[in-house]
Amino acid sequence: MTALRFDSNGLIPAIVQDAENNEVLMMGYMNRTALEKTFETGKVYFWSRSRKKLWTKGETSGHYQFVREVFLDCDGDCLLIKVEQLVGACHEGYRSCFYRRLEKDLETSTIVREKVFDEKKVYGS
Repeated sequence: MTALRFDSNGLIPAIVQDAENNEVLMMGYMNRTALEKTFETGKVYFWSRSRKKLWTKGETSGHYQFVREVFLDCDGDCLLIKVEQLVGACHEGYRSCFYRRLEKDLETSTIVREKVFDEKKVYGS
């Protein structure tokens, strides 16, 4: 059995996926406390590297992620969290943070998804 392997900063990447349709919604980092709180509450918690604090997806928007299953990769250094996502996961107004396709020139991206909410109304301008 593979144990969790946090990096030198005490973090582990967590890929969040829709439990119904398998769409990848976002990726964030968790420390042990975030992972414990995720299991305790049933909502996904992350560690914000920029703000240096624990946060839960949906604390501002109400667009919570409710945990269905948590998987560990073969090396123990990455998580896959299957969730029920309310509205959208992306703070830009999209269901998924992966709404842009990178073009071959590596400089251009194309928006390939529709917005599911107005981010200015949810988060302000």
